[in-house]
Amino acid sequence: MSNGEKVTIRKLPTGVPGLDEVLGGGIPEYSFNLIAGGPGSGKTTLAHQILFANATVERPALYFTVLGEPTLKMLRYQQQFRFFDLEKVGRCIHLLNLSQVVLEQDLSQVLASIARDVDAANPAFVVVDSFRTVTRAARPGEMELQSFVQRLALLLTSWQATSFLVGEYVESEMRDNPVLTVADGILFLTQAVERNSIVRKLQVVKMRGQAPVPGLHVFRITDDGLQVFPRLHVRLPAVREAKEDQRLPTGIPGLDEMLGGGIPQGDAVLVAGPSGAGKSLLTTQFIAEGASRGEPGVIAIFEEQIGDYLANARTLGFDLDAMIRSGDVRIVYLRPLDLSVDETLYELQERAAAVSAKRVVVDSVAGFEMALAPTFREDFRESLYRLVGALTGGGMAVLLPTEVTESFLDLRFSPHLVSFLADDIILLRYVEIEGRLRRVIAVVKMRGSRHSHEIREFEITGSGLVVGEPLRGYRGILSGMPVPGDGLTQAPFPGLTDREMLVLRAVTDAEEPTVPELARLTALRRPALTLALDRLVALSYAVRVKEGDHLVYRRA
Repeated sequence: MSNGEKVTIRKLPTGVPGLDEVLGGGIPEYSFNLIAGGPGSGKTTLAHQILFANATVERPALYFTVLGEPTLKMLRYQQQFRFFDLEKVGRCIHLLNLSQVVLEQDLSQVLASIARDVDAANPAFVVVDSFRTVTRAARPGEMELQSFVQRLALLLTSWQATSFLVGEYVESEMRDNPVLTVADGILFLTQAVERNSIVRKLQVVKMRGQAPVPGLHVFRITDDGLQVFPRLHVRLPAVREAKEDQRLPTGIPGLDEMLGGGIPQGDAVLVAGPSGAGKSLLTTQFIAEGASRGEPGVIAIFEEQIGDYLANARTLGFDLDAMIRSGDVRIVYLRPLDLSVDETLYELQERAAAVSAKRVVVDSVAGFEMALAPTFREDFRESLYRLVGALTGGGMAVLLPTEVTESFLDLRFSPHLVSFLADDIILLRYVEIEGRLRRVIAVVKMRGSRHSHEIREFEITGSGLVVGEPLRGYRGILSGMPVPGDGLTQAPFPGLTDREMLVLRAVTDAEEPTVPELARLTALRRPALTLALDRLVALSYAVRVKEGDHLVYRRA
């Protein structure tokens, strides 16, 4: 090698979906690696999956076992996986049992036995499973574990073999362990049980010469073997760039008018409303409209079976079956109670990429939370933030139906306090007018975009949502208990003082002001302002809205 010339290290594929991405491209050739974890965490299965993906007649593998069970028993279980190729056993992958040598001889002779086999076969891959069993069987005073591992690493590196030591370790043993300094790469596997949910995670503790994706990555063991779901890190820019004003029509004429032409591409939209208000219907129309315009969509459902969801859509006049057959729509059913955010995102992104989706519906926010394993529900907002950020970052408009409990004084757009994640909020609400229950719709906010502030009545018909004209002649509509009146055109205001009227005008003139903004507009001190706002809310002149960690006020 000439001065200044870099050595390129070949990266070998693992054969494990998602793992190469986590490792930074694959396993470095000729590296010396440790696969560690507790019993049943998937260590042996991972080692086998890597060997079956790489071993050939020209590049054979040696698999040394030191197990309490016969090799044939291990093979009987391992061949249940689809990656297992029986024709490779004995031709490409050679199994050698060290049990007798370990029990009858010392570590130096065990090492000599491994050296003889490696020398005779000249393998490209070597696995010792489990190397800790070898050292635990050693007699007192014999070669220590660290010395054994160092000499074994030197042996295998000199033969230019990519090697793996499989060992049982718990997390506490991974700290300040001198053996770990010898390894070029360390993969640590864990599994945790919480409320009948099992969550398996993998961590690349180190991988010399390349940059693995940091953190804990969820994986599953299925009939195909291990599948890793790389943890996604969503980073939002410090300054939000101006988006192109490309709108995606909802297919609901009155609503599109209120939205200024439709939903901006790449926006996250919270569709909030009580049960039965029409949230799922609105999102279905959004997807159907996209399909008719050549804008494919993906629907993730958590609360209904796919058959039930399609049947409900048909009763409302939307033939989603035909859209699925044409390839314009994909439906993902995710009902398990032990999902991870990364697994959900993987499914959505895979389906979205398959159809080049422009529109995504996650139905619903509460269903998504329930489908997660308990460990991921602990910080549900962070989980939803990562999901939404990844999808909208790909230019997709994401609709998030969320159920809210009706309140006559306070208005919360989500019981999960996630409205701060949304670029836009569409509110559906029941109101009682003259003894009749009616539905109204309002566009509460559109980040960086003009929109209508009207409150309109809508109906659910056989052809979907039909949005009518603005509901006039009432005040306090969003309180759920409107009363006849035209607002500020009628004076005096029953029950209001001059100070309260001043605050009411500030609420009306400003767009969703916060308390500090109202204090600046009215020049009132905080105690007097707070008292006036409480009175306005109690008398249904204003509505208090929870936006993330802030309270804002709207004219009722």
